[in-house]
This record gives sequence, C-alpha cells and structure tokens, in this order.
Amino acid sequence: MRKQVLNIFTVLALGLAVVGCKKGTEAETTDAKEVVEVEVEAKYKAIPEKSMIIWKANKIVGGHSGTINVSNGVAKTKGNQLVGGSFIFDIATLKNTDIEDAVQKGKLEGHLKADDFFDVEKHPNASFEITSVENGKISGNLMMKGIKKNVTVPVTVGMTGDMMTITSDVFTIDRTEWNIKYNSGKFADPAKLGDYMIKDDVELKISITAKKA
Repeated sequence: MRKQVLNIFTVLALGLAVVGCKKGTEAETTDAKEVVEVEVEAKYKAIPEKSMIIWKANKIVGGHSGTINVSNGVAKTKGNQLVGGSFIFDIATLKNTDIEDAVQKGKLEGHLKADDFFDVEKHPNASFEITSVENGKISGNLMMKGIKKNVTVPVTVGMTGDMMTITSDVFTIDRTEWNIKYNSGKFADPAKLGDYMIKDDVELKISITAKKA
C-alpha cells in the first residue's frame, strides 16, 4: 500500500515539475468533431488515481497549479497503436498543489468548484473523447461546462505488458471558450482588475495510466 501511495506521488511530482518548467504551446482548437467508428482489438481501462489533467493557471502576478482526476475512461487500440478512447474527469476531485496552508488551499479549491469557474453542481464532469490519432498527435472533443471544442495536441503513448500510458505535451487553451470568464481581461476592465486579473490561457497536461481490460 505504501509503495502504491509513493508511486502516485511520484507521478504527480514529475507531472507538475514538467508543467512548472515548460510553457505550453497553444492547442489547435476548432468546433467539436464527429467521433468516427474505428476497428478495435483491445481496450485499456484508466486507473483513476493515476490518470488526471494537470493544470496551471496564471494571474498577472503569480498563479496556481493542481490536478483533476479521471473517474472512468477507456483507451482503444489496434495492434500497438492507439486509435480511440474517452475519459471522464470528476471535477469534485480538483486539487490545488501549490498552496501549503490548508485553509487557503480549501478556499481556492472551493472557489474553483463554484459557479465563477467550473460550477460543479451543474457540471460535475469534464470529458475528453478522441476523434483521431495521427502523426504523434491526438485530436479530441474536450467538454467543460457543457461546451465541446476539439483540441489537437502532441502525445506520447507507451505500452509495457498489459499497461498503457498516454501523456500529452503541455498545451494551453483559452478558458473563455468554455465559458470560464472570471476576472478575464476580455470581459472586465483590466485596469480595474489590476493584479486580480487571471490570464485566459490555462496550461494543461493529460496523463493517463491504463490497464488492459
């Protein structure tokens, strides 16, 4: 049990270190696309405690980082190639990872789950459904707050025995395209917001660990 806990923290630490030191490139974002049926030979079920979106949001001065875990998800393969899959992210699992004070950490997590941001009561889940895999990149419909947009990002897929990992490069999205507008300079006077203005570009990294079903 202790070894499993240590492994989870190792995954988080490595992922956050990458997000912290590497600025993401902007994901190609378009309208949602149709999911095309593909031939599937095997399925891999995501392990929730080891599968997550790692996020970082920046203000004019400083910022915050954290994770949101998968609740369930399946990756689909043909041979040794990833060909499809879908993943549900449980917004209730949102955690901040940069604040040490428990009270301040709880306040931030509560605010992010409230209607200023994710509005978890109305929209408890986010999702990512793969629409294509090509030339080292995946495209998929990313849904947050009921809004779907298709994003394309580079990924690395690893397979060892009955285990699979899917790890994206760090990428950025414009949060306002998913109706997350709190303290955005597009929707409020930047001069009045001052240091409270939150940048629209949010850095994300998808990290999935899955086991053959």
